Amino acid sequence: MNLPRPDVDTPHLADVVPSVLAAMGVGGFEPRIDLADSSAARFAAPHRHLADLAEPVAGACVLLIDGLGAELLDAHAEDAPVLAGLPGRTLHVGFPSTTAAGLAAVGTGRPSGGHGMVGYTFRLPDVGLINALRWRPHPWGEDLREVSVPERVQPLATNFERAESAGVAVNVVSGAEFIGSGLTRAVLRGGRYIGVHGLGDLASEVRVAVAGRGFCYGYHGDLDLLGHVYGPGSLAWRMELRQVDRLVESIVEGLPPGGLLAVVADHGMVAVDPVGTVDLDAAAALLEGVVDIGGEVRARHVYVREGAADDVLAAWRENLADQAWVVSRDEAIAAGWFGGAVDDRVRSRIGDVVAAAKGRAALVRRTVEPMESALLGQHGSLTSAEQRVPLLLAYG
Repeated sequence: MNLPRPDVDTPHLADVVPSVLAAMGVGGFEPRIDLADSSAARFAAPHRHLADLAEPVAGACVLLIDGLGAELLDAHAEDAPVLAGLPGRTLHVGFPSTTAAGLAAVGTGRPSGGHGMVGYTFRLPDVGLINALRWRPHPWGEDLREVSVPERVQPLATNFERAESAGVAVNVVSGAEFIGSGLTRAVLRGGRYIGVHGLGDLASEVRVAVAGRGFCYGYHGDLDLLGHVYGPGSLAWRMELRQVDRLVESIVEGLPPGGLLAVVADHGMVAVDPVGTVDLDAAAALLEGVVDIGGEVRARHVYVREGAADDVLAAWRENLADQAWVVSRDEAIAAGWFGGAVDDRVRSRIGDVVAAAKGRAALVRRTVEPMESALLGQHGSLTSAEQRVPLLLAYG
């Protein structure tokens, strides 16, 4: 089977925060990405590069725009002239290409095989399927923060904790609704969390943090939301992209001398094709021997009854040959889907069978996941539209 494999020559999203902190001169962080390298620039606009500045960088922010895939930005550059004019390069996000894994990569500096957030939903021992964004059982249930303590589910020290220990002022600037959430505690802990309510206070808090010569991580999620609901590239999505562009412009124009803004994304997105959509809940051949189905529409973890792994793998491969790459857990790990190494505590979270959607296919569950199954835009798989995201840089 000809499987897609991560491009090891392309930097990973997990490399961004360590590289920015290294540029700030923070001890213990290595420059995994050469931020001064203009040879890999996505656009040829005449902006200043790190080599033009006095070292180290004096204040920086990594701003993550949820769902801003590189291919989407390229296709709609006219709606985002500021973003399109910034120098930078392309990153890949690893598998699965989804928010829980992407935010964890930013927070920990590790791919999913290290940090363990291996999907929108995945199985935990003694709990079953957990929704990583809502930190509750999937599809429904009570809050799990006391049962599945986030700091134990993801025990690695975050980049933010390490930077704070090194004496850097660290701020996490994101939605007020995420204060103290399970995912925040698991992968974004460390520093001071500043809850914001809109684009205005997000821009304001980022500007204040960078001007104070500290480090901040900022997050904006509405582009992803509208991509899911209306489809990536839809009029509503394009109008939101224009607002994101104005957000970035507001931050860039306020960068102090020596200040750095790095704009990234956690994944891209595709508009799913109804012709390539399979309802797993209605496919008896795909449910035989299956205990749980996790992941999401374009990246499925299939957990099976003891002794049924080979039969389930064969059934999924036969029935989904046109819709997905279907592999065993060991094959997915060997192909590098979850990074170069998978931690022992993470291994059981990966499905016995893993299915990554091809093209614009969708593996929905209309009975169990009616809301998620109805969304027009989806992500999670290994296509370039989902994997490739921009790293765009601006310097004061």
